[in-house]
Amino acid sequence: DKAPLSKSLLLVPSAISILLTLLFQHYQKFFAYNLQAIKEDFQIWRIFCGRTICLDLKDTFCSSLLIYNFRIFERRYGSRKFSSFLLGAWMLSALFDLLLVEITEYMFGITINSLPSGFLGPVFALFVPFYSSIPRVQVTQVLGHFSITNKTLVYILGLQLLTSGSYIWILALSGLVSGICYNSNILKVHRILCVPSWVAKIFSWTLEPLFSSAEPTNEVRVGMGATVDIQRQQRMELLDRQIMMSQVAQMRRQRQQQGGMINWNRLFPPLRHRHNANYQDHRPSEQDTPPPTEISEEQVARLMEMGFSRGDALEALRASNNDLNVATNFLLQH
Repeated sequence: DKAPLSKSLLLVPSAISILLTLLFQHYQKFFAYNLQAIKEDFQIWRIFCGRTICLDLKDTFCSSLLIYNFRIFERRYGSRKFSSFLLGAWMLSALFDLLLVEITEYMFGITINSLPSGFLGPVFALFVPFYSSIPRVQVTQVLGHFSITNKTLVYILGLQLLTSGSYIWILALSGLVSGICYNSNILKVHRILCVPSWVAKIFSWTLEPLFSSAEPTNEVRVGMGATVDIQRQQRMELLDRQIMMSQVAQMRRQRQQQGGMINWNRLFPPLRHRHNANYQDHRPSEQDTPPPTEISEEQVARLMEMGFSRGDALEALRASNNDLNVATNFLLQH
């Protein structure tokens, strides 16, 4: 829901890639990212064909999973802004591909005639906003030292995609650099490489009805301080929610072993009822109220980016002693 562009990028290139691999193998040559043909024969059309459709099913599978996970940016920014980012990253990464190939040939004497094909540059570019704007929430630990977060699976998929080809590191590096350039406010690239409003309207009238999904009507709102979109995303990511619940249970067991159990209701009174008159009767006494804690505005901003209100973020951080992980876990579960 509310991610038609992500759905189209997930379905159309994947379907074409499967057809080219299984049924129309003799047409694969037209979608090869052949740099020699581009530079010597001026086959500029290969830049578009070779940087859109994957010819390796493993790359198709990994990039599709990454696009599915990155659909949160389309829901957050809107389809036009998300498509502008993809367009700018695609154009910049095409330029950086050629530059990196020339630098590699000049410094190491390695001649690179072709690169892995597919929509890989923009996919790697999306790791830049994913790293900078999506909060990192620890959900569990492995062997007591290695933390597993809500972002670990996405990084593992990116690493798998990075190691799938010999020269795919060039596409990854050019994608990351283009993502940094487009995301930077200094270069102002986002003002130049953007989708015009009239183009966005044409696609919204023609293609969006084909890939849009109806809003679910059988959902029951849960009492948490997030928006309905964030709540729906949490339901769709059932596995992540189960991991978070197990993390809360593990924290409680650890507190029990240390001699005391976390009293969530005492530390975090139900935020959605804080204006209710019944809540006034159960307000903790002054002896149980923790001392005032200086709240970090950065932590508040990160919680607000997840969809929580500023009041809920402040109250959760204040009660958790400005611990982002504890506050996020509570807000997600209540």
